[in-house]
Amino acid sequence: MSAPLDPAAPPHPARVDLLWIPLGAGGTGVVRFNGRVYEAVTARTQRRSPRPLYHTALEVEVDGETSIIENAWPSPDRDLASRGVVIEGPVFVRGLARLRTFRYEVRRWPEGIVADADQAVGGPQRLTTDPVTAQRLLALVPSVPPMVWGRDELGVGEMWNSNSVISWLLARSDLGPHRLEPPEGGRAPGWRAGIVASGSGEARNSG
Repeated sequence: MSAPLDPAAPPHPARVDLLWIPLGAGGTGVVRFNGRVYEAVTARTQRRSPRPLYHTALEVEVDGETSIIENAWPSPDRDLASRGVVIEGPVFVRGLARLRTFRYEVRRWPEGIVADADQAVGGPQRLTTDPVTAQRLLALVPSVPPMVWGRDELGVGEMWNSNSVISWLLARSDLGPHRLEPPEGGRAPGWRAGIVASGSGEARNSG
């Protein structure tokens, strides 16, 4: 995993930073509770102890403008442009996506915010300062495949979720997501699904 940022380091004209955020941090508690139930069932099936779960987001800076890239569910309202939504996808079942409650959104949000970014373990993890790579990643966001959230359509043993979106983007940007791991002892379900969907080769399981 990349080293934490050095606060004394000089600013860069471009950057891609990865955030490892505890699942449900800063939320209402529903996501955290559901995550704990899911992990308890998964751990019991795999005959191991439950582990902390993480979801991910990216901060990408190009030419002095920082954009937030994240996957969020449910879609809170119809004002998609205000939060940089470039893709909407179905949750659980494609046919239910006509209802906003069953749609997720992928955001490329200029000067946006990640509500729980301050709870990212270890702070932002810098992956690159190359402006070409950062720009390419931003350009790729509308190309993320809108797979069904919560389903294993690829047959890899992992559901598609927010981590899949981020790992797909990192793989397609040649930023080696198979070499990245959650904070020690944690899991990032869905990470491998994004790498497999990217067609980039080896997909290491981050959980």
